[in-house]
Amino acid sequence: MGSHGIESTPEEVFSGSPRGLELCRAVERLLAASVPPAAAPPEIRATTSQVAFRGRRRGFAYVWWPGRYVRSDVPAVLSIALRNRIDSPRFKSVVNPSPGLWMHHLELRAEEDLDAEVAAWLRQSRDEAG
Repeated sequence: MGSHGIESTPEEVFSGSPRGLELCRAVERLLAASVPPAAAPPEIRATTSQVAFRGRRRGFAYVWWPGRYVRSDVPAVLSIALRNRIDSPRFKSVVNPSPGLWMHHLELRAEEDLDAEVAAWLRQSRDEAG
């Protein structure tokens, strides 16, 4: 996903999409609510292009604003990294950037998009990321 490098903040990533920032914070809350009691919360790392949620070994979920790159009215996209492809009509696209890694791109327009199904995908992704 995206470029690595310059440290940033979620506010800067979504500087042109206040709604996107709200949805990014909603993803953060969903992840915090689903953390097992003994586990550490995910590390949150923002670069110029995205907000990454990382497990011990790697990033497992990314939130970004497509309007930064293309004409789009979508306030935020949640990209979930999984070992296997999940076929769901909810995903805008699913890509296989490297062996054993599938990125599932979900357009977020409202907090209601972050439901139990998405929480389960995020849990699986986090478990796989260690």
